[in-house]
Amino acid sequence: MTFKKQLHSFHIPVMGTAFTIDSPIRVGHYGISSVISIIDDELMEKMNAFYSAKFDLPYQEISKKVKGFRAERIRSYLNLVDKLVKDKFTGFKEELAENKTALENYIAMLPGQSEIKQGLQELMESGKTAGEEFKNFLEEHLSPGSVDVNIMSKIDKDNFEKNEQLPVEYNDAHAALKGFASSNLSSSIVLSAGMNPRLYSYFEEFDDFYPDAEGKLRKKIILKVSDYRSAFIQGNYFAKKGLWVSEYRIESGLNCGGHAFATDGHLMGPILEEFKEKKDDLIKSAFDLMNKALERKGKNMVENAPELNITVQGGVGTAAEHDFLLDHYKVASVGWGSPFLLVPEATSVDMETRKLLADAKEKDLYLSNISPLGVPFNTVRGTTNERFKNKRIAEDKAGSSCPKKYLALSKEYDEQGICSASKKFQDIKLKELEEERSELSSKTYEKKKYKITEKACLCVGLGNAALMENDLRIKGQAQGVAICPGPNMAYFSKTLSLKNMVGHIYGSTNVIRTNSRPHMFIKELQVYMDYFKTELEDMQDGTIAPQLKKMKKFKNNLLKGIAYYRDLLNDKKDCFKNDFEQMTEALSGYETELNLLEVHIPEKSIA
Repeated sequence: MTFKKQLHSFHIPVMGTAFTIDSPIRVGHYGISSVISIIDDELMEKMNAFYSAKFDLPYQEISKKVKGFRAERIRSYLNLVDKLVKDKFTGFKEELAENKTALENYIAMLPGQSEIKQGLQELMESGKTAGEEFKNFLEEHLSPGSVDVNIMSKIDKDNFEKNEQLPVEYNDAHAALKGFASSNLSSSIVLSAGMNPRLYSYFEEFDDFYPDAEGKLRKKIILKVSDYRSAFIQGNYFAKKGLWVSEYRIESGLNCGGHAFATDGHLMGPILEEFKEKKDDLIKSAFDLMNKALERKGKNMVENAPELNITVQGGVGTAAEHDFLLDHYKVASVGWGSPFLLVPEATSVDMETRKLLADAKEKDLYLSNISPLGVPFNTVRGTTNERFKNKRIAEDKAGSSCPKKYLALSKEYDEQGICSASKKFQDIKLKELEEERSELSSKTYEKKKYKITEKACLCVGLGNAALMENDLRIKGQAQGVAICPGPNMAYFSKTLSLKNMVGHIYGSTNVIRTNSRPHMFIKELQVYMDYFKTELEDMQDGTIAPQLKKMKKFKNNLLKGIAYYRDLLNDKKDCFKNDFEQMTEALSGYETELNLLEVHIPEKSIA
């Protein structure tokens, strides 16, 4: 695939391991870009077999006996996805030329101000959809959505064979990178969950990430970041190796799906403003470093800096919010995640879980501690994964059998790593807790026990939905489905067609059936306030000065964010005319509450 101009101003971010595992096959031919998680090679192997059979394509199983099986499985599945997207795109162009209804539906799905949309409408109205002019227009202007992939860079477990540690290139994230790098895809890899210098250095091994003689990149790097400083540091780190970061994908720290990384109180608006103001600095610094590294390595230098895009995702829910992000902050694309979990044409979710999401209210969506990574994790109450977990706990059989071990990262008891959601790990922890039980109050004992057993098997739970939806066999201990929507899920309350969802994004229809949804900036502030208050409540009397300084910084950043939004509202009243009063009132309320919370931070303890 080539990097033509994107047709849509939104993308579907990675969700779990299963929920977007085949999204490119489902929606790529419409020009919609989406992201596949490539952490779970077992799931990808099963999906490879499934889709090969469905489209009558040859399939050769890659067993665990094959050397480097993980990278090979990932490469093979990505090659299949690449072929299917290309084939479906070719067929779709033929359908547009032959079927007026299909053409009308497609035109309706494109953004209102799209030049491509206007061109297609003119050709249709002039009756030129059957000739060469129409086919040439499709060939020149249409392209499939990008088949991007995601790696959580910290999920890079060491692997062993007969108790001997394998070389680093067999680590989980390293092998996933190799699988993508060796695939036929010409697309981007999204790196999330923080910096991994050893993994970043591995990119140097693959020519596709370097510019060719014309300065073009066959494979691109996207960094998911939480602030400008992180982007600057990581972008320059890659540049010093001759590698270019083509996109910084800004995600709300807490108003998002999946793992949540609080940003010391930095809110999305101020973060985006800084990127907007300093984007040129980001480009110039990295470009100079990259060319020096390319010269040093004897590789193709580039005359002009490659394209660098800023994109954003996390909590967006209306066309007005979508347009404001594009127009005011000049982002290249806006990610819509959780709402697409209600679109069967776009994502892999089993029927029971999809209904759970449609019925979910604000109180049902919460920031949990169920992830074995030890990072807060957005989820919904009542999943089948939760039911199975609680049943095992009630039967004194807490913990998972841990068949996949992708999150077996704790080396507290085993150098090869154990997952904190596993039965092996929890048995040890519960035994240790039992030994100190006589010294604990009943309340303290139960609290500590819950902290041990609340961890969920996400490796299996986040992968099961695709297997269940396609009636594929699931072996081993029953884990059900874990799912990770963001707080925004509460305002979408029914299963949606792809046409209606895209129409909602572009403002031609409205699928939200409630007037109580706060603006995305206010919702993010709300979840940050809840997080801040919880952190304050959990602080112990003996809290040390650095922790107190962090909380003070968190509060001050929230206050700065409130001041920023107040100025933004006054400067852009026309953009917020429907939300102005509600947003102004909310900002004042949170500001007052924050100032009252100051008394809970003992100033004398802060050095």
